[in-house]
Amino acid sequence: MKIKCRFTPFYFALRSVCIIFAAKYTEFMCGIVGYIGSREAYPILINGLKRLEYRGYDSAGVALINPEGQLNVYKEKGKVSNLEAIAEQRDTSGCIGIAHTRWATHGEPSAVNAHPHVSQSGRLALVHNGIIENYASLKEYLKGKGYTFKSSTDTEVLVQLIEFMQHEYGKDLEGAVVMALRRVVGAYAIAVIDNDCPDKIVVARKSSPVVIGVGEDNKEFFIASDAVPIVAYTKQMVYLNDNEVALLKTGKKIEIRNLDNQEITHDVKEVDIDLESLEKGGFDHFMLKEIYDQPRCIADCMRGRLLLKEKRVVLSALNLHRDELVSAQRFIIVACGTSWHAGLIGKQLIEQWAKVPVEVEYASEFRYRNPVILPGDVVIAISQSGETADTLAAFQLAKENNALCFGIVNVVGSSIARASDTGIYIHVGPEIGVASTKAFTGQVTVLTLFALALAHEKDTITQQEYEETIAELANIPDKIKAVLAKDDEIKEIARALTYAENALYMGRGFNYPVALEGALKLKEISYIHAEGYPAAEMKHGPIALIDEDMPVLFVATHHQLYKKILSNIEEVKARNGRIISVVTEGDKAVSGISEATVEVPSTLTPLAPLLSVIPLQLIAYHVAVEKGLNVDQPRNLAKSVTVE
Repeated sequence: MKIKCRFTPFYFALRSVCIIFAAKYTEFMCGIVGYIGSREAYPILINGLKRLEYRGYDSAGVALINPEGQLNVYKEKGKVSNLEAIAEQRDTSGCIGIAHTRWATHGEPSAVNAHPHVSQSGRLALVHNGIIENYASLKEYLKGKGYTFKSSTDTEVLVQLIEFMQHEYGKDLEGAVVMALRRVVGAYAIAVIDNDCPDKIVVARKSSPVVIGVGEDNKEFFIASDAVPIVAYTKQMVYLNDNEVALLKTGKKIEIRNLDNQEITHDVKEVDIDLESLEKGGFDHFMLKEIYDQPRCIADCMRGRLLLKEKRVVLSALNLHRDELVSAQRFIIVACGTSWHAGLIGKQLIEQWAKVPVEVEYASEFRYRNPVILPGDVVIAISQSGETADTLAAFQLAKENNALCFGIVNVVGSSIARASDTGIYIHVGPEIGVASTKAFTGQVTVLTLFALALAHEKDTITQQEYEETIAELANIPDKIKAVLAKDDEIKEIARALTYAENALYMGRGFNYPVALEGALKLKEISYIHAEGYPAAEMKHGPIALIDEDMPVLFVATHHQLYKKILSNIEEVKARNGRIISVVTEGDKAVSGISEATVEVPSTLTPLAPLLSVIPLQLIAYHVAVEKGLNVDQPRNLAKSVTVE
């Protein structure tokens, strides 16, 4: 199935930091949902918002056009359940509607600032994910034309601008949207409805994700920030590119044009998402479910790639771009947050096995510091969502400098996936918990497979080590299960951290990034200040913090630096620090001087992070639960960072 279209290249302009932070209210990583068809829209929209609440939960709203052509808009501060409560006794009828869940970067969330925003006449309603950077000048212009504003958001400026284009130039809704967006500077994914035209929804995107679900025979259409909230209704999806505007009308094919008014065509792609992965499945929280899901996820990640009987790793990315990857003189990994920690492990794996230098960069810094990118470089972008704005912009910078762009993402059809020359999906399924767990181990698994396969092609690894690592990788899912079986004792250990105000996480070698990741998890969901360090760096400052009230978590599994980290632990013990350690089964030395230990099965040193990170994930989870915190939706955070 095809829709009329011509490919529009991805464009990601560098934006002014000053302008971005001047916006009083901006939409950071929000969720949008829309529907048009023959069903009642409201239940679809509400269910969609609940699926997307991990993208933001400061406020929520819905706009519906009822059968009489009346536009009804309901908005409320807080979670989607609050919106449901206020809409319960109101008219929610209608077969067309849009909805939004918001994460606000500036200012107190409120019903006034919640989406959808309505035009001055009351005809148009709009939802938006992104930032309109020149909203202030547009707002002043519209004020001069007699427009007034109820909120302080950039989004309300956009809906007023669209209405102005309708009135000033006699444009239909889709034409007015195109004219308005030509004047806009910034990022957006939008959906707009007009109660004078209750048979259409207009959708557009630039630098913020949006997907359109196509019903059978085009009888209905679904809109969302990603496929998760609409896959229960259809698996047929169209992914818009930047600067594209889509017109959705029941019973007709999607009409897509770019901002130059050129007709373009898109393939309708089928997505495969396990609906069970969108439910908690008997677990108290999505995060816990996703921690326990890691054995299966890693097995899925390796399926068809790790050929145990043949004793080899097969990656299509390496097969298709063998010459560029084998001859690469340098790899640059760009990522943010948890993905950056995975990148640090990837660096060690590639350098150890493939003997190629690797740089690991924060994407947010890399894109702005005029980095040296050479034509023969390979730039690896790591992102769970595939929509992380800084990583995407860094990736585009690499593309402009003729580097080979290699994407490692989870979400099929995401922006980074589509911008990649090649890459690898991690295939761990939807990750709903805001604090990433299974995506991290999936990323590390993929990086391990890539480093192994590359080294084998370059002949920089012995056949014996290559085959031993393949055999041990196949055992990792079962060994993770063995760690998960210790959850009850890990829960007891976690209680010791519940009332801590600070914590230090220490590791060396492959376990140093694990220490960083463990500290991040504790910060994200328990709100305890925690920092990760290479254990040898402790004496260069952090040791000053150690006393009887300071928990210090050591990731001290057996490896070539084991004796070194044992010495570091002794230094903490001498200063009455409270030592909690992750050790290899059978360890006596570290266990003997630790207040508490968690044993993990023995494995090869490069694979240790896949096991040693599991107790740290569980510790963070249990601390947060013990403190009565919202594990899946921690304060001030959202799952996907789609703008700066």
